[in-house]
Amino acid sequence: MSDDEGRILQVLRDQETAIGRGDAEAAISALADDVVTYDLPPPLEYRGAGTPAVEGLPEWFTTWQDGVTVELKDPQVVKDGDLAVVFGLARMRGIKKDVGSLDQWHRRTIVLRRRDGIWKISHEHSSFPMRMDGSGIAATDLVL
Repeated sequence: MSDDEGRILQVLRDQETAIGRGDAEAAISALADDVVTYDLPPPLEYRGAGTPAVEGLPEWFTTWQDGVTVELKDPQVVKDGDLAVVFGLARMRGIKKDVGSLDQWHRRTIVLRRRDGIWKISHEHSSFPMRMDGSGIAATDLVL
């Protein structure tokens, strides 16, 4: 693994650690100011680090009993100059206060850009596969 790959993955691991401890400010610090996010909750797109999805992160943390973990398993890194793409399957686990135990796998692709020597997330896409039976229901029960 190159030094750049290590730095890129460290951005993501630091974000995962921040999410695990419910630290919204630290989790958000990984994002570029002009980030574009295609996240799991609606709407289809969020633009900018001050979007409702980002601002709603502290409230989302309160919906979990004893926190939530999100971890990208076996991340694949493709880097060219000041641009990097990281992709893989992510696992989200915890106990939702009104739902119970949750253990879900989803797809995650992250684009990072290096500016002034610092890697930041400029785009993120997380999604669940959709059942192709006409129901339009996300397949949130798939496991690796």
